[in-house]
Amino acid sequence: MDWISPENVIAVVTALLGVGVTFAVLLIERRVPRRKRIGHRVQLDTTVGERDDARLGLFNEQPGMADATLVLLRIENDGSVSIGREDYNLDTHGLTVDFTARTVRAVALTHAPFSAAAVRHGGSEVRLPKIALNRGQYFKLLVLLTGGPVGSPVVVTGEIRDGDIHPNHSTTFDDKPPLFGRAARAVVVTLTACVIALASIIVLRDGSRPPMGCARGTLTVTGSTAFAPVVRDLARQYEKECEGATIVVDPHGSTAGIRQLAEQGAKTSAGSPALLALSDGRKPAGYPQLREDPVAVSLYTIVVNDAVSLDDLTLADLRRLYRGDVTDWKQLGGPDLPVRIVSRGANSGTREIFQRRVLGRNEPANSSQDCVSRDDPDARVLRCELDSTEQVLAAVARIPGAIGSTELRSGTSLPGLHRIALDGRRPNVDEIGNSPYPYVEIEYVYTYGRPPADSLAAAFLTYLTRGGGQAVIGTHGHLPCATPKGLRICGGG
Repeated sequence: MDWISPENVIAVVTALLGVGVTFAVLLIERRVPRRKRIGHRVQLDTTVGERDDARLGLFNEQPGMADATLVLLRIENDGSVSIGREDYNLDTHGLTVDFTARTVRAVALTHAPFSAAAVRHGGSEVRLPKIALNRGQYFKLLVLLTGGPVGSPVVVTGEIRDGDIHPNHSTTFDDKPPLFGRAARAVVVTLTACVIALASIIVLRDGSRPPMGCARGTLTVTGSTAFAPVVRDLARQYEKECEGATIVVDPHGSTAGIRQLAEQGAKTSAGSPALLALSDGRKPAGYPQLREDPVAVSLYTIVVNDAVSLDDLTLADLRRLYRGDVTDWKQLGGPDLPVRIVSRGANSGTREIFQRRVLGRNEPANSSQDCVSRDDPDARVLRCELDSTEQVLAAVARIPGAIGSTELRSGTSLPGLHRIALDGRRPNVDEIGNSPYPYVEIEYVYTYGRPPADSLAAAFLTYLTRGGGQAVIGTHGHLPCATPKGLRICGGG
């Protein structure tokens, strides 16, 4: 059974112990009668006569007092409820204190809730009245005795309804009872030990915790090629932490991924297929069965070949370049190199975002197959189309004068090419939402309806949008939608 682990066993034991103690307390409270208890103990028993010169002969001048002793007796209510006068069964008095071999000569009271006149003594006995004692209340008898040795037994007797009279012992130096009983202390110690053991296992265990909702099976992720590096890292991390999961990343462009998901979903009789589609921006119209979840806010950038010495372009100049008004970089203050536009095909979300948020219009028609020579002599601009972001980056890095676009790919080196600013502004994840930098879009993940809760599609979707995958997304230069700042942006779409 997969759930059996040291921390789970300790957690279950802790929970069962807590539930058991709770029910035991309720049972004792409701079913077990609360006992009335009177406890007593001798706190002082010492000689006061001339015998052994123990007390310098305090009563040397008094006849018959040579063997006198003093006893200090504490009597208290150490039960759980108060005791009233009606709780004593004897008709004549409440308690009898018998000093056995000794004779009572005098009695003094301290902390007594009754008058000394109510006390009777004769021979070896002291008879006490019926005394009402609240819980924890006590009084003391100081008794002068003769005729017997120190340490002779002191016996307290009486009859209490639903209770008893017993010897007890001092628990602390100031005679105050502890705040919690032994049973309560034992439960607290046990629960504390369980919590410490559970925390120790969690802290000391090597490796990170598995993603939320690990599931087994095979899942395909398609769609955006720009977001593919992030998804590949997410898939590797998930497979590493979730045994039995296989995630295939097969991107063909945002629009192509949406179409593939819709077609495969329509053919799947069991409902949602084991397929997720990533899209740069929202899906096109006409796919009502597809359900979207925002993943991250993505930044995009313009890149040029390193032979182009420019580091910044105005939006106006960039738009002129894509209209064909600028055909050589020297027209913008750069080298004498022809402008070669390397773009994505119609299925690309990156291209759609670039057209909508940066150009404000569609890119010009394709005029080159090899991105180097113009196939249409009448075309105003040399432009080619490639199938993936990786192909675009490779072509821009290889071809002098080439320009293209990509997602930010933070921390990734781009040999042979460099990013350029737009109107002096560069993509910065920390400034998302506060900067007018235009080339920004939300990345979405689509499913065909809602995948089954126990499926790998549902588990990886949670990992991607709300789980441990957020850290991986951040390292690639994207802002996860699950963060507070991301929620404000992604919530507004």
